[in-house]
Amino acid sequence: MSDRVSRLRQLLAEKKQPAMIITHPDNRRYLSGFTGSAGTLIVTPDQALLATDFRYFEQVRQQAPGWELVPVKGGGLKSLADKINELGLTQIGFESHDISVDLKTKLDAALPNVEWTPYSGLVEGLRQIKEPREIDAIVEAVRIADEALQQVMEWIEPGMTEKQVAWELQVQMRTRGAENLAFKTIVGFGANSALSHAVAGERVLEAGMPVVIDMGALVDGYCSDMTRSFCVGHADDLYRRRWNIVLEAQLTAEKGIKAGMTGFEADKLARDVIAGAGYGENYGHGLGHSLGLAIHENPRCSTTSQEILPADCTMTVEPGLYVFDWGGIRIEDTTVIQEDGLRILTQTPKEPVVREGLG
Repeated sequence: MSDRVSRLRQLLAEKKQPAMIITHPDNRRYLSGFTGSAGTLIVTPDQALLATDFRYFEQVRQQAPGWELVPVKGGGLKSLADKINELGLTQIGFESHDISVDLKTKLDAALPNVEWTPYSGLVEGLRQIKEPREIDAIVEAVRIADEALQQVMEWIEPGMTEKQVAWELQVQMRTRGAENLAFKTIVGFGANSALSHAVAGERVLEAGMPVVIDMGALVDGYCSDMTRSFCVGHADDLYRRRWNIVLEAQLTAEKGIKAGMTGFEADKLARDVIAGAGYGENYGHGLGHSLGLAIHENPRCSTTSQEILPADCTMTVEPGLYVFDWGGIRIEDTTVIQEDGLRILTQTPKEPVVREGLG
């Protein structure tokens, strides 16, 4: 954690910013190790303080031993303001993407002599390059999701509802050691599979119906993300043809992406395949996103992204094809970008039909 704080201090020094408060939960955890739901970090060139209330005093001592605890009393800003005044801070940066207008107004009132400088994505930029232990946690989250989905692919059959399948996936992930879901599991049958973020409902699976499952596990705070698309029992020629287009797009991107590319260049690898097959208008989202403590992190791969993809950055590769009133197909892996290409973490087989002949 101390190295992360040192890198933040270096950024602040470059910006001639003498202090900063960190309020975003993921950034707070990244810098301090503290996982509580309430707290504010104060970072200066030579001090690291964590302000929180009585509920978390012992948790701070256990999880963030290198941070000075600032006890917050009464649920207001007075304790935080008193500490800032005690430190003599008059110029402070804040996370403008996290602090509401209402909270900023209260900070101004509590600390009228402080000049506040907004920053967006400062700590998130540090989080882009993953440390080995972060990658290890993501690898474990991928393993759990892989095993859970492979089990469900052997179990799923016509007559089940989207909700039943989503619940079974959750049970399988939690049974295998996930601390939680990385996000709400997406299960879409038939026409619902054309909804990129379909909400699992009561739709009943029929043999030959398109299925999209998008899921992830959470391990030590870190996410995995994967999607598989298939039919149960059999698939018609149209489905197989469209499925193979998406698979070709994904494999092309996974073969071509390497560190130093822009997100636009990576996205184009897959998009050209789908557009070349005549389905460009049916692919309306970006190729992928980084992930870590949050399921969606930067950099991203899209038609507008000029972000450089660095080595040791995680990235999903998830092209899709969606035809409303018919269904959708998306195939997604979690990967790690390396200097010479991608390390693909997801291992669940990619196939257009599971449980051949069933139904």
